[in-house]
Amino acid sequence: MRRPHFNDIPESSRFRSPLRAEGAGPLSGIKVVDLSAYIAGPYGCALLADQGADVIKVEAPSGDNLRHYPSTLEGENRAFLGVNRSKQGMMLDLKQPEDLATLYELAAEADVLVHNFRPGVPERLEIDHPRMEALNPRLIYCTVTGYGDDGPMRTKAGYDQVLQAMTGMCVLQGKPGGPPELTYGSPVDYYAAAMVAAGVASALFERERSGKGQFVGVSLLRSALTMQSARMIKAECELHDIPRDMRSGGITGLHPTAEGHLYLSANTPHFWRALCRLTGLEALAADPRYDTVRKRADHAPEIVPQLRDRLASRSAVEWEHLFGDEVPCSIVRPVEDMFDHPQILAEGITANIAHPTLGSYRGVAEPIRFGRSRSAPPFAAPALGQDTERLRRK
Repeated sequence: MRRPHFNDIPESSRFRSPLRAEGAGPLSGIKVVDLSAYIAGPYGCALLADQGADVIKVEAPSGDNLRHYPSTLEGENRAFLGVNRSKQGMMLDLKQPEDLATLYELAAEADVLVHNFRPGVPERLEIDHPRMEALNPRLIYCTVTGYGDDGPMRTKAGYDQVLQAMTGMCVLQGKPGGPPELTYGSPVDYYAAAMVAAGVASALFERERSGKGQFVGVSLLRSALTMQSARMIKAECELHDIPRDMRSGGITGLHPTAEGHLYLSANTPHFWRALCRLTGLEALAADPRYDTVRKRADHAPEIVPQLRDRLASRSAVEWEHLFGDEVPCSIVRPVEDMFDHPQILAEGITANIAHPTLGSYRGVAEPIRFGRSRSAPPFAAPALGQDTERLRRK
């Protein structure tokens, strides 16, 4: 299948990535070269762009594989647009000497370089850390790998759901006694992306003190386990197969109603009493057998049927309105409903983004809000090779 290219866009519809306004965002003036693909590395760089960094996404002639995953958007990929916003686009074949020389020129002037090649590949491509550090001693060199830079699995390809399976997330997601289940939405990738942005920002801060760049290593393995820190605790003399403590019983969780499902959280004494009062189960709140989260978890088979019997009297919408601020809860909604949710509109979490073939689309904007150094509005992910010639001439 031929990869969509900038030249495929009609001349009248083409546009170049806008340059970031000076002073827009706390990372204004920081230049990032993004060689990564898929989600973790690219979205980490998008988070840097959200904070004002000038990010150049460098792709091989075949393009980022994420461009070609299934999508209901004609000629575009929804995931690619979402994780590559606010970047300039450049196409380079690093196996060609002239393109490798262009990358060296970019890296010599950059503050950050990010890639997700497997260990060993950067050495073959001649873009490994020692080589790039010699070229630019102030460069923050960030790698995103599956399993890290050492150990027997260092050269294996890492993917979100592979790491979910490996690190216990699928077992945890499955119902007790049932089969393991995946968590869709690439949580490991997105957590790793946050680690990329945080690690790079910390390294930039340290560079202000030392004047030197450094290596920053992020792996999906570290991310998958770090995001489970509340469960990655094993005391001395504990058995191997022990409960991981975090399940709070059947009260807090998803429940069916007369129409739709509702998520409830009632772990604190205040919220537990409010839930009982508003559902007409005051007797449960007064019963000392149920007066702690642990006790309620132990007695869930007694409590949950009574709770669900009451919840079956109204719809999820009605319960959400009735509970209001007294019981933390939410209707189970599809993500599409969030575009016009009043809280999202009030917070300005989405923005209209112009696009050469789609016209425009709504996407995430300003994931972090800064009071004084607000970033410029987001712009569309680049078409393949969109800014190559302009950037070559710099």
